[in-house]
Amino acid sequence: MAEDAGGDPLYSCKNCRNPLAFRSDLLSKAFLAKSGQAYMFSHVMNAMLGKKEDKQLITGLFTISKTYCSKCGEELGWMYVKAYDPKQMFKQGRFIIEKAKIVKQY
Repeated sequence: MAEDAGGDPLYSCKNCRNPLAFRSDLLSKAFLAKSGQAYMFSHVMNAMLGKKEDKQLITGLFTISKTYCSKCGEELGWMYVKAYDPKQMFKQGRFIIEKAKIVKQY
């Protein structure tokens, strides 16, 4: 199965099983996206970013880039590029991935 040397579980694309993030990159499970629950990750691999766009989200105005699986092109969520509210700056550079689009592998 997909594991690194330390046995860290992987989150992979539900559609094609492309590895996207390690469990150690998971910061929070308390986010919402189009399909419902979403996770915040500090780092995502094997993903492509779309063009930057300003978007009004629940917690304020952000510049985001949609995030896609590099293998199958599935839209996974977004990356926070810029936060306009100083209280939301901690999100900059972080990724929101929809729970419905990923699977945990051991």
